[in-house]
Amino acid sequence: MQTLTQTDTKDPLQNLKWQLACHVDDVPKDGGACVLMDGEQIAIFHFGRRGEWFATQNRCPHKQQMALSRGMTGSTGEACEPKVACPFHKKTFSLLTGECLSGDDYRIRTYPVKVKGDKVYVGISAQ
Repeated sequence: MQTLTQTDTKDPLQNLKWQLACHVDDVPKDGGACVLMDGEQIAIFHFGRRGEWFATQNRCPHKQQMALSRGMTGSTGEACEPKVACPFHKKTFSLLTGECLSGDDYRIRTYPVKVKGDKVYVGISAQ
């Protein structure tokens, strides 16, 4: 099984270094987990019902807390856009674009994800 989630219109493999983040079993189905990659905390989310994976920065930009991996996941709108809500102050963010869906001027960084076998990889900019 290979899943690729890309939030950019550019070639998803261009200028990316795919790094092993964790194993599939390390991330709860329909939940999130935090991994440390190159000194940065990355939140990885598995939408098991949809067979989709997403990765974002773990730091919520609202209060600068490392908490998004523990947030509530769900979807919004007619397109069922995947989202995560910070567990502390409930600011919600799109897992596709990183934009704040709560109407605030915050944004989180998103990363492409691919799954090969039982391993989860995150694409980090090689620049």
